[in-house]
Amino acid sequence: MKLYLRNGFLEKDDPLIMGILNVTPDSFSDAGKFFTPEAALNHARAMADAGADIIDVGGESTRPGSRPVGLDEEIDRVLPVIARIKEETGALVSVDTSKEEVARQAVEEGGADIINDISALRFSERMAAVAAELDVPVVLMHIQGTPETMQRAPAYADVIAEISDYFQERIDYAQGRGVKREKIILDPGIGFGKRLEDNVAIVRQLRRFAAFELPLLVGLSRKSFLGLLGGEKSAERRDAETVAANLVAVRNGAAILRVHDVAATVKALKVWRALN
Repeated sequence: MKLYLRNGFLEKDDPLIMGILNVTPDSFSDAGKFFTPEAALNHARAMADAGADIIDVGGESTRPGSRPVGLDEEIDRVLPVIARIKEETGALVSVDTSKEEVARQAVEEGGADIINDISALRFSERMAAVAAELDVPVVLMHIQGTPETMQRAPAYADVIAEISDYFQERIDYAQGRGVKREKIILDPGIGFGKRLEDNVAIVRQLRRFAAFELPLLVGLSRKSFLGLLGGEKSAERRDAETVAANLVAVRNGAAILRVHDVAATVKALKVWRALN
């Protein structure tokens, strides 16, 4: 795939690996582990050394039932970490935020390369304009509701068709506000307002989104649907299930994998490619 950046592009035959760095006290899998800047930086270094192409830094949990944090608090959590990751590793950095001012400061002051917005530019009025002005790639993710409400009886008649319609509407919205089409990445939002059968359908039918001719990001790492499929109740012990599901996602067109365990993903992809 080819990822168009602010200046230049990154091209790679294999999927890009996006390592998850939650600088939060309440994320669903690694709550509080990397909350201090030093712990976060150490983990970012380890993921970069293991082969992460991108480090995705988030300062606000988006687990089911989570509530928003204030602007200043989110900035204080992510900005120092992003700046140091850019100084000390060779990885790209994405900022996982739906707040326009967090995105702006992360890019302009911290050096972030990508905006990863779970709301697809909906939660913050000027996020699209900011993304266009900064000229960085932006991830448009599908979500039904908000993190606080998304798992309260989600329902779809045809989940793939409805996500496709949503993608088209958000692409049109973004382009209408100056975001270049080649800077758009799509994420079907596995686990964000989805039932078990919806998540399974998304992984199985990822190629249905190929018509957009845009990079597809898949974030299924350690999620609860994998526990339902495999029987593991602890999120932290779902890395084998994550690797298995991600290999299916790659076969079906995923271009970016957002994961907790970078090393396991990189090794699995090497073997899978060799055998294929």
